[in-house]
Amino acid sequence: MKMRISDRKHIIGAALVAVLVVTPAASRAAVTSTTPTGKRPNIVIILGDDLGFSDMGCFGSEIKTPHLDSLAQAGVRCTQFYTSASCSPTRSMLLTGVDTHLNGLGSMDEWAAPNQWGVDGYEGYLNNRVTTLPQVLKDAGYHTYMVGKWHMGKSPDKIPAARGFERDFSLLDGAGSYWDMSSFTAANPKSTFTEDGRYLKKLPKDYYATKTYTDKIISYIEANRGDGKPFFAYVSHQAPHDPYHLPRDWRNRHVGEYDKGWDVVRQERLKRQIEMGIVPKDTQLAERMWFVPDASLLAPAARAIMGKKMELYAGMVENMDYHTGRLIDYLKKIGEYDNTIFIVFGDNGAEGADLFKMIAGTPGTRNFLFASMQWSQTHPNAWGDPHTYVGYGPMWAQVSMTPFSQYKGLMCEGGIRNGLIVSGPIVKRPPGSINRGLMHVADLMPTLLEVAGASYPKTVNGQAPPPLIGKSWVKMLAGEEESPRSGQDYLAWEIFGNHAVRQGDWKLVWQYKPYGTEQWELFNLAADPGERHDLAAQEPDKAKALLALWDEYARANKVVLPNRVMWEGQAKQMPDRYPVVDGYPPLLYQKQFVPPPDMMANPKP
Repeated sequence: MKMRISDRKHIIGAALVAVLVVTPAASRAAVTSTTPTGKRPNIVIILGDDLGFSDMGCFGSEIKTPHLDSLAQAGVRCTQFYTSASCSPTRSMLLTGVDTHLNGLGSMDEWAAPNQWGVDGYEGYLNNRVTTLPQVLKDAGYHTYMVGKWHMGKSPDKIPAARGFERDFSLLDGAGSYWDMSSFTAANPKSTFTEDGRYLKKLPKDYYATKTYTDKIISYIEANRGDGKPFFAYVSHQAPHDPYHLPRDWRNRHVGEYDKGWDVVRQERLKRQIEMGIVPKDTQLAERMWFVPDASLLAPAARAIMGKKMELYAGMVENMDYHTGRLIDYLKKIGEYDNTIFIVFGDNGAEGADLFKMIAGTPGTRNFLFASMQWSQTHPNAWGDPHTYVGYGPMWAQVSMTPFSQYKGLMCEGGIRNGLIVSGPIVKRPPGSINRGLMHVADLMPTLLEVAGASYPKTVNGQAPPPLIGKSWVKMLAGEEESPRSGQDYLAWEIFGNHAVRQGDWKLVWQYKPYGTEQWELFNLAADPGERHDLAAQEPDKAKALLALWDEYARANKVVLPNRVMWEGQAKQMPDRYPVVDGYPPLLYQKQFVPPPDMMANPKP
């Protein structure tokens, strides 16, 4: 289905998404306690950076995540939870409940297009027209703590301490070394950190990101636990975002396990997902991306090298799980675990792009020289050490997003759907149950305001703030409803020029080539979660109705489609796109013919 001229006028997107319905819970205080004791609950959000839908054991992974799995066993797993397709836009909605095109992250700061520069909603940081979840919770009597990645502004009026966090230890950049302050570009060679509103000159002794973040959040809770106030802890992990840096004793826990290749691991994960009830029994895997080779055709050494990258990634996830276990054990020790809500998810799809290549650029540039010096340790035996840079590529990113299509930055389900765990006193559903309601990261603000008995403010800096776009989960978590949304509610997305809208089981998607067709594609996600079958030609009325909803979303949220995008020129640099059919061409898979032994003979004289 071709895009209309009016839709193409500005085509190329900014940043993310949302729903257009203001939830009633956002406009009033919820004064009834949600806990049996009447005591307001603590709240812990554990955010994995680029953590994939299927990367936790409780979502079908072979990666060992016993502590995260224990939260799932005590609470509920949600299988239709949506985020942005990229990190800072997701974080902006998590902390404001407002659409990205209004809260300042209409595009990631690093990728804002020229026609978005200076436009309200595209500041590249949380603007002063919105309030934040920690600010409202602090005003309602909560302690508010943050550790980890911020990525929403660096100047003194934009850091966590200025946006409602009482205590923080924060990486202000979007990524960096796990061992030190090393950053990625010649112009920005050093990552910026804050602690309690002060910019750090150096990092603590024996710093390792995931460990240090956990040490700090435990210390903040401990410092104030005697005063009886509840706390909100935002544990915004850097892991498992690349570069894959790991202590040596975490690097070799899956040696050789991934040499069998990405297709086999995807199939194994899907089998477990079906057995667990995560996906329906007739679910098909999304098509392997056309430029990713069949691992069975690679030489053993090549499979081993590619497998080692996934070994490191698995170690990153397991290390994050281990440190989550430390936090859980601490809360049990001090008697706060049973009164704590845990919310666990990844901030977008898994990362399939080669970020190092994107940042380093071409020989002769200052960033290429900087990268070759700063990230100079390239031998596989050194991977995980300081000054190494390893990412796992599109083949393993698709594994992380099993069973979905594509990955981070893109509008297929692999870019925007995440596994979600919620546990704690507000969950009244059977322990270990699975929910398939339609949910969104912007729902966290109205949900947690209702839990805390707080109200969304009527004014922010003397002006009416943008409306909340989410829906409270409180009734769903209590087992009083299956979804916070009706069949008429919808979600919409836009980032980097790619955009989509979902209502009920139907989803309409527009993406740039080579990952899309630059035409609207229509999918029925109930029947086709892998988005294999475009139904736009068969269902033109449905496509037209969803397109009208996307237009409505874009107008309401002042979407400015960008005039430059990161996808420029990629179609010419990549192989032509054809359907991937297992076993084609047969020539590559034909094995040596072996005649029957009783018909073998030596040549006659």
